[in-house]
Amino acid sequence: MNRRTAAPLLLLAASSLVALTACSPAATEPADASGADADAVSIALVRQIGSGDYFEQWLAGAEAEAERLGVDLSVSDANNDDAQQALDVESAVNAGVDAIVVDHGFTETLQPQVAAALDAGIPVVGFDVDTGDERAISVSQSDHDLARAVLDRLVEDTGGEGEVLYVYVAGYAPLDRRDEVWQDVLEENPGLEQVAQVGVVNDSTAAGVADQAKAALQANPGTTAIFAPYDEFAKGATLAVQELGLEDSVRIYGADISTADIEVLTAEGSPWVATAATDPANVAAVTVRAAYLAATGGDVPASVEVSPTLLTAEDLRERGVTTIAELTDAFPELTTDDVVPVD
Repeated sequence: MNRRTAAPLLLLAASSLVALTACSPAATEPADASGADADAVSIALVRQIGSGDYFEQWLAGAEAEAERLGVDLSVSDANNDDAQQALDVESAVNAGVDAIVVDHGFTETLQPQVAAALDAGIPVVGFDVDTGDERAISVSQSDHDLARAVLDRLVEDTGGEGEVLYVYVAGYAPLDRRDEVWQDVLEENPGLEQVAQVGVVNDSTAAGVADQAKAALQANPGTTAIFAPYDEFAKGATLAVQELGLEDSVRIYGADISTADIEVLTAEGSPWVATAATDPANVAAVTVRAAYLAATGGDVPASVEVSPTLLTAEDLRERGVTTIAELTDAFPELTTDDVVPVD
């Protein structure tokens, strides 16, 4: 997840990319997997935040795809420091890399550096971020579809009636897109009432949300559902429900997935009953492929979206899924090798 422009979690949410670099290698075939080729494509991955299971899985997927393509991938993590992320983009430009991937961030702090990169002929691919430059390529999950899938399940389970606690932080592009769907669902189902909104995004998001959600649940004892459209939000909400002993009366509907999330979802008596997600490692691979093709003169769409899948706790248990690797075997639609393929 990531932020959109402030004139614009969470908010994973977050994303944009591309332009041809003057220093791109002529070859369009993947380099040797060793990455030792002096002519290997160099890609700088500039991250706003790397903490949390989703982001760790995402990075693992990016590194694996870079290795497969023989890409020289350098990674920087600004640890939620927006000014540092802008400096990291500037450093990548000065280093003369072949392409830059911007992972989440703020439009207002990134736009000047992104423009400088594109002006220098360096393609920029943004994941879950609005870079503020139409020349950049955008990669994202289909956040509207993601929110709709899990909210349809919430409406089905509640009959479209009941008090709902909402976990949300404005300003993050994927969360803002998910919020648009939530507002639509409230209009479509007047029997649903949002009784409170909580949310925080930091290096301890789940713990912070747990404290806020616990207080909100105590203040609103009629709550029967929680919409928490980011996995760290959902884990925090789960902690709050469990600490209050409300597992039998409150259900949680989340978003995103990781191995740690699967453990929470499939635990006996877990109140987190459904999530909608893409495979973070797969989305990262799509992003790296887009940057690779942009750097080597390949054909890349200006905007790339990866479709999500609804995953219920019941389905995960029935299929014996315990890890992300098992998840993609059980739900093969999560792997999208046909999206921005590299032949």
